[in-house]
Amino acid sequence: MTVASVGEIIWVLGIIAWYFIRRPYERRAKRVRVVSNRRSRSETIGLAAALFGLAIVPGFYVATGKPEAADYPAHAWAVVVGALTFALAMWVFRRTHKELGRNWSISLEIRDKHELICRGPYALVRHPMYTSFLLMGVGQAFLLSNWVAGLAGLVGFAVLFVLRVEKEERMMLEIFGSQYRDYMDRTKRIIPYLY
Repeated sequence: MTVASVGEIIWVLGIIAWYFIRRPYERRAKRVRVVSNRRSRSETIGLAAALFGLAIVPGFYVATGKPEAADYPAHAWAVVVGALTFALAMWVFRRTHKELGRNWSISLEIRDKHELICRGPYALVRHPMYTSFLLMGVGQAFLLSNWVAGLAGLVGFAVLFVLRVEKEERMMLEIFGSQYRDYMDRTKRIIPYLY
């Protein structure tokens, strides 16, 4: 088995873990009434870009080996860094879902009895779900030794982040007012203590 194959297998296992973490929360969320939906075309584009970059492009590469011309030599150290980064991403992803509980939604929605969560990973950053996607993209870049498939996750994350985070923060300010403003003052967006 090659180093590149090990990286691909770890990436596949990470995506499977992502699915099994998300699935129960997605099912539970359908049972909680939505009181405000801010879904927009740009949000749909952002979500599609993230799916495309973090799943479809790399999945196609792992399944077919294409685009072969963008391959570069895989290194064991890169696979180890990628595996650890992806594992951290899944840990943050799971903790974020667990803390959000009934408030979780894939799109910009306010649920019945929505509350502002400031504990767990939310004590460090306002958007730990985006942090997990960023970590997934970084992990993917190290795990897949292909310039297109490896970097597609970071591109997909960036598109989602740029198209959505400002709208999400405006929505939270409208709903929670000064409580959210105070929360913004004491936390960074996606990287603890930096940004």
